[in-house]
Amino acid sequence: MTSTTTSTVERAFEAALYAADADSALDTGASVLAADPAADAELARRGREFVAAAWRRGWQPADVVRIVRRELDDVHVHLVSALIREQVPDDRPRGPRWTAQLESLPGSGEAPPRTDRFSHATAVLELYRLLLRLPSLEPLDDLSDHGSGGRSTGKARPESRMLTRIRALLAKAEATGFPEEAEALTAKAQELTARHSIDEALLGARATAKDAPGACRIGVEPPYEQAKAVLLDAVADANHCRSVWNEPLAFSTVVGFEADLEVVELLYASLLVQAQTAMTKAEAAQRAGGRRRTKSFRQSFLAAYAHRIGIRLAAAAETQVTDDLLPVLATREVAVTAEADRMFPETTTTRLRGVTDAAGWTEGAEAADRAQVGARPRLPRPS
Repeated sequence: MTSTTTSTVERAFEAALYAADADSALDTGASVLAADPAADAELARRGREFVAAAWRRGWQPADVVRIVRRELDDVHVHLVSALIREQVPDDRPRGPRWTAQLESLPGSGEAPPRTDRFSHATAVLELYRLLLRLPSLEPLDDLSDHGSGGRSTGKARPESRMLTRIRALLAKAEATGFPEEAEALTAKAQELTARHSIDEALLGARATAKDAPGACRIGVEPPYEQAKAVLLDAVADANHCRSVWNEPLAFSTVVGFEADLEVVELLYASLLVQAQTAMTKAEAAQRAGGRRRTKSFRQSFLAAYAHRIGIRLAAAAETQVTDDLLPVLATREVAVTAEADRMFPETTTTRLRGVTDAAGWTEGAEAADRAQVGARPRLPRPS
């Protein structure tokens, strides 16, 4: 690195990132970079610094990719994914959830799209400008291997046989074209989910080193993000977790024990797919009847779906626990609530907006009923 290349990057940044009217100066900054190939290495190094700064502000790889995809274009997603990979050797050890996010970065093994130097420099500056302006988030503690003295190994624990079965059942429920089969598969997945959560709770209670709640962020993307956030909250609550929605940044933070976080992610994703499938069929039926579907229909449909799923999940959860399990689950509930309150000492509630279509509400409620999350046989008492 020479003073000349540093000067080139600084001049480009001064024009494109720090100027009061950065949009009008973006071309200037890109032109400066395009004219000096020797500055490429310094430009990349500064990009890795921006990524490291995002980690210090509480962001994680999936969060950064999600907001870049939302605010910019595919070329920027490719650029930031490459930067994140390049920054890994300079980073400290992280937990297994972080490692899984790195492994899921888009564009792995793909050749970068070909472009001219000016276009590439423009895209890089647009990306850096977004990274520079990311706000601070509540830090999520890395999940640790408690058997290694509290230090994270960065290795994900092997997926349990039960979780593998849940994943397979939900995949089949999403893929089938027969509503009755989807209902039966989802019901079975719900039953296994409850068993999985309680088994993990009992293991944690008997372990010498106590498990502790963690947290993850789940994207809640437009459109109809408010109804989706309500659905995620219902799924989280039924699975002994707490969910806090960040509307401006399009995600919810879910706090809970790792086993419960895993099933919340799975179940929420599956219910969204099933809701979308049901909504598409309902719209087709309405169009066949001569009524044109609108945004208000979809908003009302998903709001009713989320509301009804919440009621049924809560009712189903009450049937799954024997008296012997109550102290164990109560202890974990207290721990989750305390962690959520620590992370988010100030929260507000909001009302669902745009629920004005009666047909959409009726169809959504009926679709939630078909999701089949009713009462199931009690789980066996612990030995």
